[in-house]
Amino acid sequence: MSKSPREKSGPVAAREMDVLKARAINALLTQPIAMLPTKAGDPIRPFALGLWNQIRPLLRPEISGSTLRRATGAHLHSKSYHLAVAQIFSARHDIGGMPIDSVSDADRLAAAEKIEGFRKRDEARKAAAPAVGQ
Repeated sequence: MSKSPREKSGPVAAREMDVLKARAINALLTQPIAMLPTKAGDPIRPFALGLWNQIRPLLRPEISGSTLRRATGAHLHSKSYHLAVAQIFSARHDIGGMPIDSVSDADRLAAAEKIEGFRKRDEARKAAAPAVGQ
């Protein structure tokens, strides 16, 4: 039996897709934000509550706020991000990547529930997919 996300500890390592999402966010800004992963294996760091208020002023003038919201949403709603939030001793990080607060138990639980939803979705897709070679 595998451990639940809440029982695992240690940072969640970014995958290549997580790095691509981080690059997409940084491409919209006048300067990159240090809390995002820059290469596979970097840690996924939960955002501090209210971090949007620090990121939004960095938006390049020709980019809309909704574009930035979609890009950050793709990162914040990813399985990797939820795994990072669900970690037992996870911390929220400021724009510079420094831990500033613990993730609340309620947020940890919500992330674990979201991960369970991802797992069920993946199992359903797998069951619906035809077997290879048929």
